[in-house]
This record gives sequence, structure tokens and C-alpha cells, in this order.
Amino acid sequence: MPKNGMLIRITLALAAAAVVSTLAVAGAGAAPAKSSGGSLTGAGSSLIAPAVAVWSQLYKNATINYAAIGSGGGIAQISARNVDFGASDAPLTKSQGDGCHGCVQIPWALTATSPVVNVPGVAADKLRLTGTVLANIYLGNVTQWNDPAIKQLNPGLKLPNTKITPVHRSDGSGDTYVFTNYLSKVNKTWKSKVGCATSVSWPTGVGGNKNDGVAAIVRSTPGTIGYVSVAYTIANHLSLARLKNAAGQYVLPTINTIEASAQLVKSAKIPANNKISITNPPKSKEYEHAYPLATFTYVIVPQSSPKAVQLKAFVTWALGSRAQSSIKRLVFAPMPSVVVKKAKSTLATIHS
Repeated sequence: MPKNGMLIRITLALAAAAVVSTLAVAGAGAAPAKSSGGSLTGAGSSLIAPAVAVWSQLYKNATINYAAIGSGGGIAQISARNVDFGASDAPLTKSQGDGCHGCVQIPWALTATSPVVNVPGVAADKLRLTGTVLANIYLGNVTQWNDPAIKQLNPGLKLPNTKITPVHRSDGSGDTYVFTNYLSKVNKTWKSKVGCATSVSWPTGVGGNKNDGVAAIVRSTPGTIGYVSVAYTIANHLSLARLKNAAGQYVLPTINTIEASAQLVKSAKIPANNKISITNPPKSKEYEHAYPLATFTYVIVPQSSPKAVQLKAFVTWALGSRAQSSIKRLVFAPMPSVVVKKAKSTLATIHS
């Protein structure tokens, strides 16, 4: 159990309840199966928490206890060996890898981080944004919803003269990594002044704790813009911004647009440490419908663990077709076969 779990542990039952309307595909009404292989404890990414909640209902070989404390917290907990596995949407940095003392990171799900907005008078999912405008909002350069830069992208929309309040994560977050990774690719000023990390020095805005915190602020506060993983947009009925990709298309995060981004790894060699970035796919017909904020998310496991057998069994199962299909309703897309193959190869190196 994580040391700080008393305050921030999200039980799998609560995580499932938060997305209850989306879980029919996983077998509605089914009680958790009794495990035959003990228990596994994990902590980290709130992005993956809804998926783990679904998996915990389906997996029969162990009880899975997971604390959604953010990617940074998950890395810290597995590094201290307070849990059996960590989870992060940001790949380990060199120092984090060294500090984890023999951990491997394994991609085990594919989804997206998404800009969400609360703009008075604008219908859900109608607002268009580009990466440049998004960066300028978070840099504090674009401060009103009827700014000419936004109006130019949205002919026909009646944009209010309302102040923009950017909302960001206040905890160490893989979603922040994905978001800032994308902004660093599309905006030189962002790259030089803010950069890419799980925690950054935000030029403006207010912070929310975990995906739930950001979602709550945006849902309840007119004029806000934030970013959350897609599953939380469903659970919180949030309005998404249509984001312009490099091919010039304004796209929403769907299974198809996320899969289109994941095509980036088909012809590229996956590095030994499994660090994969699929944000901002290039301008080409192949990526015409690609969502520019798609991401893999990782389970972090010690190569040497007293629970090696249980860990390998659970992660192998999570990579399988049944587990991957069970989370499609949460907008987790099937992973490319080349990524699954590499994930299983890495998993095979875990031992007791």
C-alpha cells in the first residue's frame, strides 16, 4: 500500500463508479471474481485507473488494488518498492530509471489526453483550436474567448467576451507530460520557456489535483480550458475542443483517430526502453485523421520481484485481446501488434 494512500487512494470500486455509464462492454452487473493467486498492489497514473477498474472485474487470478495518485507518485512508489507495480503515461527519465533500481516500463494501453473547455454559449465539441493557439492560451498571450486568433478558427460560432482560465494539473502527471510534449513540438516559445515534463512551471492558470480535479474545475467554472485523459471527458460530460492536426484536419479523440496516430510506430524501431512518442504525427495522407495528443501508457515493474509470476500473468492478460477490448468504451484503442510484441518481450525478462 502506498504510504500516502490514506488521503489519495482511489479504490477500484470508486474508479469504476466514476465511469459506470461506460462499462457495459466489460460485463455489466458482474461481481468481482474471487482470485486464486493472491493480490497485486499498484499506484500511479489516473489516466489508466478507469481501465484498471474494468480489468479488476474481469481478472480472475489475483486481486488488483490500485491507487490513482498520478504518474509522478506511481514512479516514486515503485522506486521505493511500496507497491508491486507503478503506472505512468510519461516514460521514465534517465534519473528516474536509475532511481527505480532495475525497473522496466512496458506499454500496456493506448489512449489520448484531450483539451476540454467550458465556453458559455458554445455547443459541445464545436470549438476549434490549433496547437499554436493552445500554447498561447497557456502562455497567457490569448486571454479572452473572443480573441481574434480563436475567432479566425471558428467562423459562425458566437464566442463570448469571457476571460479564459487555463487549468492544469497540480500533481506530477503523465497527462501533463503528453500535453507539454505536444506543445513543445508545435510551439518554439513553449519549448524554450516551459518545456516538457510531468511537472512544469506554468506561466498562468490554476491547478487541479489529478484528472478528477481538473475535470471538476472545468465542469463547474465557465470560461475554463483544461486537459484530461479521454475517459474522464466521458464520465464528467465535458466538452472537447477539436484540435487541428498536422494534416490540417480538426479532430476529436476517438478509437480511429488514436489508432491513426499509433501508425507512427509501425515503421519505427521501438527503443530498448520502450519510450514511444506519438504526439503530433507528420503531415501526410497516412496521418490525415490522426489525433495529435494520442499516447501510450506504461506499467512499471521491477525486473526482479518476489511476485514476478503474478505480475507477468496479470500484464500478459492485460495485453490480450479480451482485456484490450473491454476498455474500448473508455476510448482506449487496441495497441499495434508491433508494440504488443515488444511489450511481451520486455515482460519476459522479469524474474523472481
